[in-house]
Amino acid sequence: MERLCHLLPGADIFTLFYDPEKVSTFLRCRKITSSFLNPLKRFHTSLLPLMPIALEQFDLRGYDLVFSSESGPAKGVLTNSNTRHVCYCHTPMRYIWDLYPMYQKEVIRTMWKRVAAAPLAHYLRMWDYAAAARVDEFVANSTNTQRRIWRAYRRESRVIYPPVPVETFYYKPHDGYYLMVSELVAYKALGFAISCFTRTGRKLKVVGAGKQFSMLKRLAGPNIEFCGRVPEDQLRELYARCRAFILPGEEDFGITAVEAQASGKPVIALGRGGVLESVPLYEPAGGIFFQSPDEASLQAAIDRFEASESLFEPYSIQARTERFSHAAFDLRMSEILLPDNDLREQHNSFTNRYHLPERNLRT
Repeated sequence: MERLCHLLPGADIFTLFYDPEKVSTFLRCRKITSSFLNPLKRFHTSLLPLMPIALEQFDLRGYDLVFSSESGPAKGVLTNSNTRHVCYCHTPMRYIWDLYPMYQKEVIRTMWKRVAAAPLAHYLRMWDYAAAARVDEFVANSTNTQRRIWRAYRRESRVIYPPVPVETFYYKPHDGYYLMVSELVAYKALGFAISCFTRTGRKLKVVGAGKQFSMLKRLAGPNIEFCGRVPEDQLRELYARCRAFILPGEEDFGITAVEAQASGKPVIALGRGGVLESVPLYEPAGGIFFQSPDEASLQAAIDRFEASESLFEPYSIQARTERFSHAAFDLRMSEILLPDNDLREQHNSFTNRYHLPERNLRT
């Protein structure tokens, strides 16, 4: 959001929910309009059925460009016929599309809630498909998400990877622990990784919070440390000092894998989803993949990593993350958002500021 606001310095922000204490000073300086659901933001996960109505109440008359950034229903806003609507989609809503069976069978525990969720999900899928028709152009955050957009909406999209401040991360020799950074929620599939590290006794630090904290804590042995949410400077130090980064679930793109590599650290990841785009496929360039989300497969990958650990070159790993930098994102996104004259000026600005060769600018 901050990078988009840098590209569109005069833009107003419309959002379903807004808590000033949880956004940066940079964003708080903007004109921010929240929906009528905002007073109930502490119950936001239960308000999904009302979100389409809330989005459709925003008055966007008078705007030439509407840019929606979402992994949910934000693209459902109503615009007039003269407005251009670009949607940056991080994934079609998981809980009604790709991961709907998992939510029905594993996340929703009681039978009456499953029965109630079925017609609601059916209604939301129809609304979401109709809302996708309101968008003039889709941008996907990975080719993985691009495939999902086509499957859910039958819409073409172009891929622009999310911006990561790769230059702010740094490498230090490891302190012997592995690292996971994640929301502690069901679809992240952290349970088998916690069990694997508990069984083997290897040191693991887990950064993040969420509904599954208590369950994961019960699985964990004394060798596993839960750090909760940490400030950005502390997170960078944890990346810098880890032995390798563990990514056990399928990600839409996987910004944490890029952050780990920007710190010169190898990634041990499930070989599915967006991580196949951010981590080089050939070993030992940037990491090691395992094919099944289970303890045995993860254990084999860790053993393989430790046997070849000396082959991983931290500064080579870091160098490969430049394509995910703020400069790369700004340039690619400006091609979509800015008029031709502004684009040429932006192009020259990035060339001078980052000393990027012409071939990199085109790609």
